[in-house]
Amino acid sequence: MSNIFRRVLLREMAHQALLVFTVLVMITVTTMLIRFLGQAASGSLANDAVLAFLLFSVVNYLPILLSLTLFIAVLLSLTRSYRDSEMVVWFSSGQSLTAWIRPVAYFALPVVALVALLSLVVTPWALAKSEEFRRQVNSRDDTSSIAPGVFKESGHAERVYFVESFAGEKNTVSNIFVRAIQHQKLGIVTAQQGYQTTVENGDRFLVLLNGRRYEGTPGQPDYKMVAFEKYAVRVDPYEARMNAPTVKSMDTAALLRDPNPQNMSEFLWRIGLPLSALILAILAIPLSFVNPRAGRSLNLILAILIYMIYNNSLSITQAWVAQGRMSAVVGIPLVHGVMLAVLAFYFRRRLSVGKPLAARIGDLYYKVRGA
Repeated sequence: MSNIFRRVLLREMAHQALLVFTVLVMITVTTMLIRFLGQAASGSLANDAVLAFLLFSVVNYLPILLSLTLFIAVLLSLTRSYRDSEMVVWFSSGQSLTAWIRPVAYFALPVVALVALLSLVVTPWALAKSEEFRRQVNSRDDTSSIAPGVFKESGHAERVYFVESFAGEKNTVSNIFVRAIQHQKLGIVTAQQGYQTTVENGDRFLVLLNGRRYEGTPGQPDYKMVAFEKYAVRVDPYEARMNAPTVKSMDTAALLRDPNPQNMSEFLWRIGLPLSALILAILAIPLSFVNPRAGRSLNLILAILIYMIYNNSLSITQAWVAQGRMSAVVGIPLVHGVMLAVLAFYFRRRLSVGKPLAARIGDLYYKVRGA
């Protein structure tokens, strides 16, 4: 009988995990996509870089999403067993609540291993590639990130570009506006059409057709106006700035080779993700208890509250280690040790004769309501 329960439980947890993970990824992708599209619309991000940064961001959030997916999947599956009275059959057959630890661990360990791989190896690699790609995007010339209908300022704030639309042939644009300041004089160029070209020595020019150029000193009446059929504006290239890699983008081996507070705080976060995923998966067993008189959502609220406290505690401990207020040797086992104590407390409470906290709160609620 117990083997049948375990097989059904594993299949149900896998189904719940797939649904939860799909929803969480869709929410994350939608949120990130809206943010990057807003940056692209404002001209601060090139249109062709949106997809790359979206993928890098999703990879960065995967360890957290998988950890939360594992916790919710185990919690929902066991909660459904309580709600449908399957746990009554389980306990009537002489099985204890602790007998669920083995099948839950069997389901959780592959996910925990994947979280560890992502947290320790894949995520730092993705962040490093993201920073490298961002440097490449920032080193592009001014005209590479121009979007139709958006004013785009050059990297040195010397020019402002505006194009109404792309013509489609030879990368030409129509209705162009260029504002530039040279030698303390303001120059404004308008043209009907334009395109980019590269000469033999490698210099790039923005060639404007059929337009006018206005030049003068702001506040003075001595402006010059010149009509032209063809006018070329040199596009200045930018050198890619080689910034030092951030702590988040450093590989784990490099963090351990230089155990300063910032590196150890990052290592604490990375190693904490798989540990917290395993502890939360086991903690979901006693938290899944449902008292029919207390309603179906009380245990879910308590589980979400515990998850938020756990995750925020990891962040606070990471900040303390980075500031030198706590040693990493103390910080790594501190939060997880407290959660293991909470885990033991809830298992003991569920195995004891007394009612769990959720049941007593529910009874109190219905007593007050009945009165």
